[in-house]
Amino acid sequence: MRDLVFGRDKDNPDFDFCLKNKSITFGRKLARKTKSGFVVLDRGHGACRLIKLIRGKVYTFDFTDFRGKTLKEDLLHRDFTINTLALRLEHFSAKKEDLKDLIIDYHKGMKDLKARVIRAVNNKAFIEDPLRILRAFSFSAVLNFKIDSLTLKLLRSQKRRLSGVSFERIRDELFKIFDQPMGVKYLKQLDNAGILRVIIPEIQRMRNIGQGPYHHLDVWQHTLESVRELELLFLEIRNNRRIVDYLDEIISSGRRRRQLLKLAALLHDIGKPASLRRQKGKIIFHGHERIGVTIGSDIVRRLKLSNGEWEALRKIILWHLRPGFLADNAIVTPRAIFRYFRDTKEEALSVLLLSLADQRATKGPLATKESRQRHEKLVASLVKQYFKKKDEKKPRRLLDGNELMRRFKLKPSPLIGKILSELEELQAIGRVRNKDQALRISAKIIRKENQQK
Repeated sequence: MRDLVFGRDKDNPDFDFCLKNKSITFGRKLARKTKSGFVVLDRGHGACRLIKLIRGKVYTFDFTDFRGKTLKEDLLHRDFTINTLALRLEHFSAKKEDLKDLIIDYHKGMKDLKARVIRAVNNKAFIEDPLRILRAFSFSAVLNFKIDSLTLKLLRSQKRRLSGVSFERIRDELFKIFDQPMGVKYLKQLDNAGILRVIIPEIQRMRNIGQGPYHHLDVWQHTLESVRELELLFLEIRNNRRIVDYLDEIISSGRRRRQLLKLAALLHDIGKPASLRRQKGKIIFHGHERIGVTIGSDIVRRLKLSNGEWEALRKIILWHLRPGFLADNAIVTPRAIFRYFRDTKEEALSVLLLSLADQRATKGPLATKESRQRHEKLVASLVKQYFKKKDEKKPRRLLDGNELMRRFKLKPSPLIGKILSELEELQAIGRVRNKDQALRISAKIIRKENQQK
């Protein structure tokens, strides 16, 4: 109802219906008649859902029993006033001018909709369902509405209740914020309200950790700035169709690489506090990317992300420093470039984008204009090479494992993989072009291996 009044189109429309009772029975019968998918959401509250594909769009229809003796009492159990609007269906038509006389508005939802305000229906809203604490911010982000000050005060007082909510539900609301063009604004609001630390307590150690003269912000503020720079970068490249298609790729359950990359930006330096050392008066964070992978795995497990999402995040966190290291070299060799793409695989472009955002968020006195330009130039070059490699056919191997074992009378062992990996690299950079050269290199590697035994 809210979206209908507000004139907001959705990719996958959803409709909520209230019945006095027996919603599940009604929903099940309707599902059979309309050949829709059917699932019981909450048997205690008589809630069910129908899912129907109509002209390429997924429509969702939820049916729920009254949570009170009357509709007015039922609507008191909703989360926010803008979600208490109801519509009389007996005289309904799709003409917009007819809506005004049919709208039921017991709780001033229309007033808040026009004022673009998120306001809790009552003081028990967050006790009934603590996820609403996070939903206030996701609604604010999606609709670009402001959270009412009293509602903000109320949800702050109840924020600890979020720890009892399933992380699948928390994840879904968090990813709605990641899906917005400037979601960092709402991440900062969550942080200021003390809610983000309830969801991801690991961020607490990142606060007030100075980073030396290359940085102008502590670890946590730099992290938020990196997310901001990443979102600005997304806007900057929005007309590059190939990059946009890459970012919009679904990784799992409707979640896109674009959203996942923002989570990676939020976690990319989470290993810094544990790796902090002082060496000759300098602050160093040696190995923070590997520690970050370990910490990140715990967070991903809690959020119930898929194996594919974790593998992508792992690569991004682990290799986010690599482009910067390459940019520091006067000459970037073909071998170094090959190894970068070999290690980062499908996330090569994600790593490049995060690296660029990370570098742009680093503005300390030692972060020179020359180093910044060198970094930007390298990233631009590697982005081009990424798509070039995508378009190229991978060359056939000159030798395979069976032929290696037959030619050199070898048994199956890690040495076979080592030889094939070295040959693949040399072939990619043009150092090996035919089978004879491949055999000579293989023999050389085997001799070296035998000498080391």
